[in-house]
Amino acid sequence: MAGIHIEKALSSCLGCGGAAGGWSKLLLLVALVTSAAALFASFSSNFGVSVWFSAPSSLFASNRDVVANSSTEELVLPSLPLPPASSPPLAPLLPPASLSQDVDALIGSPVPTAPPAFFAPPPSPVKDADDLEVYAGEYDPKMPPLEPEPAPTPSPGFAPVTTSLPPPMARPPSPIFNFADSKRSPPTTSVPIPSPIETSNAAEAKASSVFWRETDRQLMYAKREIASAPAGLNDPGLHVPLFLNVSIFKRSYEMMERILKVYIYKDGPKPLFHTPELGGIYASEGWFMRLMEQNKQFTVKDPEKAHLFYMAYSSRQLRAHLYVPDSHTSRPLSIFLRDYVNMISAKYPFWNRTRGADHFLVGCHDWATYTTRMHDELRKNAIKAVCNADVSEGIFIRGKDVSLPETYIRAPKRPQRGIGGKAAMKRSILAFFAGHMHGRVRPILLRHWRGRDRDMRIYEALPQEIASKMSYVEHMKSSKFCICPMGYEVNSPRIVEAIYYECVPVVIADNFVLPFEEVLDWSAFSVVVAEKDIPRLKDILLGISLGKYTTMQMNVKKLQKHFLWNVKPRKYDLFHMILHSIWFNRLNRIHVR
Repeated sequence: MAGIHIEKALSSCLGCGGAAGGWSKLLLLVALVTSAAALFASFSSNFGVSVWFSAPSSLFASNRDVVANSSTEELVLPSLPLPPASSPPLAPLLPPASLSQDVDALIGSPVPTAPPAFFAPPPSPVKDADDLEVYAGEYDPKMPPLEPEPAPTPSPGFAPVTTSLPPPMARPPSPIFNFADSKRSPPTTSVPIPSPIETSNAAEAKASSVFWRETDRQLMYAKREIASAPAGLNDPGLHVPLFLNVSIFKRSYEMMERILKVYIYKDGPKPLFHTPELGGIYASEGWFMRLMEQNKQFTVKDPEKAHLFYMAYSSRQLRAHLYVPDSHTSRPLSIFLRDYVNMISAKYPFWNRTRGADHFLVGCHDWATYTTRMHDELRKNAIKAVCNADVSEGIFIRGKDVSLPETYIRAPKRPQRGIGGKAAMKRSILAFFAGHMHGRVRPILLRHWRGRDRDMRIYEALPQEIASKMSYVEHMKSSKFCICPMGYEVNSPRIVEAIYYECVPVVIADNFVLPFEEVLDWSAFSVVVAEKDIPRLKDILLGISLGKYTTMQMNVKKLQKHFLWNVKPRKYDLFHMILHSIWFNRLNRIHVR
């Protein structure tokens, strides 16, 4: 009744109470009443007016449901109203889109020029590169380990969408450097492409020419060339003692420079994709992304000419924007990647040709490996270049995946600032470590060595009275050996820091695959100590003769060039070494008949 009286009063005021009243005024009246009702509802209900005009529910999922729901089905926005304040806030797995957009348009469209509103904008470039001057001993923003999750039911991936017969899946990895024996095919053109299948049957040969793509033949040719590399190949830019087989590495590197082409997917919203972070302890993924996307030698715009496909997302950005605080689960990140891979495998034919075996990702965040668990083909077939190269967890696959060096970049504008150290004979400290008590190994290290031996400078946080006289970096530059124990995960930025400061790294991390182990001889410039041998650490180090130590320290100095980021990449630098490992492991998975 009150509503009728209000309507009559408004009609009287507007002068439209009679039969001859103007229809335009009546429409205005209806609009006013509707607006008033909407405003009243926004103040008296659990949800605001803005939620009425949100994007279609199929595009969003609440992180609360992502955490709780173990199903691999597509997530949808729960029915209104919103969850109470005590629940984690809603956060979309995808950036908001207009009502006319669907999932394919959202992820598959050209990358937007500005970050979506639902994501925090990427950090602004620092005005002064020295603003990022923070020593690792004082700042180590590692994430605590995730709570164990029940094994998810991973998505098998989309079925092939092409009508052509796909090549067979890659065989299990060959032993490192044990390339398949094969006769060397003499070059006949500027880029020779011999048939990958040896057969005397003309019909079979013709069929194989349809079955194998030209890029496949190029990879098989490269593998034969590497397998038949003559001993003694050398290069003035390479220090022979650093390598397991310098001839194999040189020939493989030459083949990479000559043949390799990479297609970079343009799909994916910023800042999760195509937004490199160049500073901090996870900078390796950002530097690779930036240099790969700027590169003209290895990248190709035509995916039909590509040997590898790069999914240019940031594991650091996934964690920053999709992780639910205090949830202790990476499930929202895993679901996002699962859906992304399903999208590109449905939209393009490239993934389905090899079930992802020629696709790769580069991620340095500790969780990068775990986020692949909800897609079988992503986890088992794609090449994962990750800092957390732990073979004990069953996700990182030795011989297929790549151990990504973790580089702590303090000054992105000058990534090589401050490298170098004292000569071997001027290093007065036997061993040094300072850092937070992350993981299982570091507390054991401190329990045995903190404050017990003047030669063993083992600290938690570097004491202020000591730091005021000699900084963290100065300690590394003055030490013979730099202790690099694992933290929450097996990887540590201290390994590369030790190389930068010409200190022989001492790696304490069982089950850790060392970077570039397929080509580098780590025994020539580092010491690997089993976790059980921590009580014997000093005896192990003192057991290294002065002559051997001097050689190892010189080798560390020679090794530096292979672990440096350059604004403009140089031959054999870190960018090229990572790319070579991806290339090398891809070849290692190809069976040549």
